[in-house]
Amino acid sequence: MDDYNLPFWIYLAVVTVFVGGAMKKILASHLSAGPTLVAWLGATVLVERLWAFCLPAVLLLVLLAVVYCVRSDSGTGLPAQGKAVFITGCDTGFGNAAAKHLDSLGLDVFATVLDLTGDGARALRRSCSSRLTLLQVDITQPQQVQQALLDTKAKLGLRGLWGLVNNAGVCVNLGDAELSLMSNFRGCMEVNFFGTVSVTKSFLPLLRQAKGRIVNISSPAGTSLAALLVVVVKFQQHQQLLQSLPPALMEEYGEDYITETKDLFQSFAEHANPDLSPVVDAIVHALLSPQPQARYYAGPGIGLMYFIHSYCPLSISNRFLQKLFVKKTLMPRALRKQSGLEANLNFMPECNNQITRSRMS
Repeated sequence: MDDYNLPFWIYLAVVTVFVGGAMKKILASHLSAGPTLVAWLGATVLVERLWAFCLPAVLLLVLLAVVYCVRSDSGTGLPAQGKAVFITGCDTGFGNAAAKHLDSLGLDVFATVLDLTGDGARALRRSCSSRLTLLQVDITQPQQVQQALLDTKAKLGLRGLWGLVNNAGVCVNLGDAELSLMSNFRGCMEVNFFGTVSVTKSFLPLLRQAKGRIVNISSPAGTSLAALLVVVVKFQQHQQLLQSLPPALMEEYGEDYITETKDLFQSFAEHANPDLSPVVDAIVHALLSPQPQARYYAGPGIGLMYFIHSYCPLSISNRFLQKLFVKKTLMPRALRKQSGLEANLNFMPECNNQITRSRMS
């Protein structure tokens, strides 16, 4: 390492950052990651070698920085005035924050809530302009979705809809699949999947009219036990789960394991990052950027998590996600008994060997 001076290491670090930035943009783009990634890395290595021989290192660093800055999409670009956006799930969280921010930018916002008299709806009325339209919609009810479509058409007139933000979603599973009620799975699918499809299909004609955009909000729950939106498990829900389990299943898992699972999910909600700006900024960029990305990783570490899950061996990605999210100290009671039995079986030969040695001596 003594043969390499400080400028070389600075040069290598900048090239690494440049290549890493290029990889991040490729993975977030609509292009196929495999061939594009190989082409980018090959071109980068070739150009880097040519420039390393022909140009001073300092000039090369400047050129790399300029190219990266030029290729980075730093502004929103498109004007907000005159554009209309429809957002689902605006009672709280991302939808509520996005509705406020988009309204402040000058867009005509149609925000759906479950309760027009709730705290979220009142907060939107207080902080937003007269352009905001509040609609009471349960996206699992087709009649309410169709009524929202009619109300939106009447308000837009001859204009189309620039953006649809499918934000409404729930996370209602309390842990292991065997311990969860089928009604929880059905309820989750009704909102997160069928409700989203219903709204999208209904509003496609308006979106087509304006050549608009669709933004779907999802979470890492599709590939891990983490969820951006975690329902706090109330005491009554926990008791209902315990009472509904068959005695044999309760014996297999143990009440202490089930309680720890409930506490784990509740801790996700209690320690969630209160800063919603990364998600809101991603929504704004997706709606107003001249070149929106196909996928946004909103929040620190989310891009790394998806990269590990997509490109690392399954054994590595599973271990990483378990260490990151599934911070459990207890195993199900049946596994604890099995582990204890195996420990006893392993201990018995050692005892027999010790007895044999003592007799021989």
